[in-house]
Amino acid sequence: MSLRVILLGPPGAGKGTQADWICEKNTIPKLSTGDMLRHAVQTGTELGRKAKSIMDNGNLVPDTIINELMLGRTKEPDCTNGFLLDGFPRTIPQAQFVLDCNLKIDLVLELDVDDEQLVKRLTGRRIHPSSGRVYHLEHNPPKVAGQDDITGEPLLQRDDDAEHTVRNRLEVYHEQTKPLVDFFRRAAQAQDIGNYAKVDATPDVTAVRNAIAALLA
Repeated sequence: MSLRVILLGPPGAGKGTQADWICEKNTIPKLSTGDMLRHAVQTGTELGRKAKSIMDNGNLVPDTIINELMLGRTKEPDCTNGFLLDGFPRTIPQAQFVLDCNLKIDLVLELDVDDEQLVKRLTGRRIHPSSGRVYHLEHNPPKVAGQDDITGEPLLQRDDDAEHTVRNRLEVYHEQTKPLVDFFRRAAQAQDIGNYAKVDATPDVTAVRNAIAALLA
């Protein structure tokens, strides 16, 4: 059975973990615009050359190129049984493109977590720079506060995990995603897509996974 999913969720909602599980369970690829752009640029395709020229000039790659890359990718053999779109669509024109080219989306899944919970999750992360080991002040604290368990070296907070940065990222996410949520809810009501569902991603990974599995059953 084919499964075509669009996954929406704020930073820190566990989107990557759940996306990997959905893809593994259903034997479908995860498609992200970042991966596709990098591949197109590295292989020197016509779209890749256009995108590189635009990016080299410090500009954003337009929807027309992103849309073409995405559509082409969904037609590759590994997408026969479906795919999961991660990070696409980001805009209403991109979402409209999904409907216009008849990608037959089965489920738009939104992972929902309260902003304050996300701030706690993200600002609590600490890393050991040289090894990449990751800790969390609440969920996975080091044995000695502020020190790596193995080397004893200082742990750092990434700039991306600073509170003002996290809150800014969440604000941008809500600005971009609220219109998409409304768009896909209407699309589900009009039966242009299979279903739209919101899952509470506050509980642990297993509980969220079980909720998603129930939707996919």
